[in-house]
Amino acid sequence: MGMAAPTYYTADTVRQMPDDGNKYELVHGELLVTPAPRLWHEELAQRRGAALTAYVKHEGVGHVFATRSDISWGLDDVLVEPDVFVAPLDHVRTLEWKQIRHLLLAVEILSPSSIRYDRFTKRRLYQEQGVPLYWVVDGDARSVEVWRSEDRFPPNACSTGTVVRAFSVQRRWLTPFPTMLFDARYLTLSLDVVPRSL
Repeated sequence: MGMAAPTYYTADTVRQMPDDGNKYELVHGELLVTPAPRLWHEELAQRRGAALTAYVKHEGVGHVFATRSDISWGLDDVLVEPDVFVAPLDHVRTLEWKQIRHLLLAVEILSPSSIRYDRFTKRRLYQEQGVPLYWVVDGDARSVEVWRSEDRFPPNACSTGTVVRAFSVQRRWLTPFPTMLFDARYLTLSLDVVPRSL
């Protein structure tokens, strides 16, 4: 008895998925489904978005999104929603998701259900699409993996996937952003301990 053929999804099919609290994304026809995020995930996304917004507003390098999105690079079998991302101003000014064809930075915040997708499936997609910088934030471990589009392993990390601690991020990792003079507070701000108000 043969195996059933896997379902191959399109971006248009995913756009019509029900609004049931799950996050539906698509990478090369593979459907990625994650449940509603934890409160800590949303808090980290909000903090990261606020810190990056302050930075890009000061530097004038792009626009930050930390909301639902529709990024497909014009491909029929791709549709992703990075937790936080920075897009060039000229793309954003079109006010059309389909016109955002380049990301300056993509950030994914790990959840128990998204670890494989964020560390492998989506990382490879972002690298294929030439996203110059990708951060994988692990809020529980208070760490960040910093990836460039050409990296096979995290910079200064061994093949076992050792993470880069937030406080050790160096300016040279931001070379794809020639106008960015990175201040570590923008990276570490969102990894502070959980506030008492949560």
